[in-house]
Amino acid sequence: MKRLLLGTTAISLLALSPLANANTTIELQRFFGACEAEYGKTTDVSAAVGECGIITTLVNKFEADNPDIKVNVTTVEWPGYDQLNAQLASRSAPDVVSMHYSAMSDYQSRGLLVPLDDVLKGQHIKASDFTDAAISSVTKENKVYALPFDNWTMLFHVNNNLMKKADLLTADGKPILPDSSDTLFAQGEQFKSATNKPYLIQISANETAAYARIFYTLMMQQNSKFFDDPNRIDLSGKDAKAALTLMKNIMDKGLSTKNMDYPAAVSAFANGDGGIAVNGTWLIGTYDAQSKEPNNALSDGYSVFPVPQFFQQKDATYADGHGWVVPRGDRTDEKMAAIGKLFKFFYDNNYEWSRTGHLPTVKKVITSEAFKSLPHRSDIAKVATTGQALPAEVLRQFAIQDIIGEELGSAVNGDKSIDDALKTAQYRVNDLLENI
Repeated sequence: MKRLLLGTTAISLLALSPLANANTTIELQRFFGACEAEYGKTTDVSAAVGECGIITTLVNKFEADNPDIKVNVTTVEWPGYDQLNAQLASRSAPDVVSMHYSAMSDYQSRGLLVPLDDVLKGQHIKASDFTDAAISSVTKENKVYALPFDNWTMLFHVNNNLMKKADLLTADGKPILPDSSDTLFAQGEQFKSATNKPYLIQISANETAAYARIFYTLMMQQNSKFFDDPNRIDLSGKDAKAALTLMKNIMDKGLSTKNMDYPAAVSAFANGDGGIAVNGTWLIGTYDAQSKEPNNALSDGYSVFPVPQFFQQKDATYADGHGWVVPRGDRTDEKMAAIGKLFKFFYDNNYEWSRTGHLPTVKKVITSEAFKSLPHRSDIAKVATTGQALPAEVLRQFAIQDIIGEELGSAVNGDKSIDDALKTAQYRVNDLLENI
């Protein structure tokens, strides 16, 4: 069988499904957690819950429907890019890898990803099938470099039971959320006084991403042009100082949990240890399922909304997404055909993935009655229009997120002044971009 060095040689409709044979194996590497004990053998995707449960069951179902194709799954600790970098350096990269849209430029700009236009065309999948937010995020230099799987953002996950105790529910049972920084602090104090618990549950330990994502949202709400030049970041203005000052004041005034890593923050909200969890779309399915069970902190008392608009210049929230990429490597036509079939399966099951809480990328799914009828979707629907990414031309977005998150965290936790943190973050980011 003729072999092609993908990424350096054009692919000619390799994804035609008849080419796959019984000996085809796909090496798939992903994050989204590990749950083999619960979902390792299940194929009923509609009964699966949460990111890990749904993606595990999807792969199981694909294998059951395609006995000629084996999918070997490697689960990496989030986000997995250090491992991928080492694999690419040793020419041992997997066939399919989960990747954030914000990380794609790091790899595509160095020729490390395979263009997928012919793979998708072979499965009769068109770019116009996807939402603008999704397809624009995976298109670089007029080529598609990932199967877009979702869009996501940070949200306010609300414990209505505790909000009721704090007299922060409307007459029809909806939580009263802040619409400015002033009401944020007033309601936070009211909640803390009534419940003796923190108003917000935030990820603040062993963490950089959460700091950066909220900061981006606060900057975008001020209609900031902090990345107007994609080759340089500008954090010297009043907008950056206002955003970081708000983040620090929340912590200094005791309205938030402290020193919680990601697993602790997720568990704390599930256990009723605070009123509002600032976390991602991917937890909607898990928390909604818990709310339907009796005798727990969220029973009949869970809701979820976009991060409120604390600055009035623009209704915006930072959004990213997950896609499936094919790293550069030496693969047979049969292997690429099998990957095409897997991508078509993921495309066909975009609704099932959207049950995690992520926004679907396939237009016919996001407009379907099935999606619209899912719990809480009407409350977060505006994210489809208010969600905003960093400019696509900005390279090294994941590394930039780490730098900004590290410096912001230092300021929020009192290890640096706000001015020093912003100045250092700007210097480090621009030094990175100048030396790509």
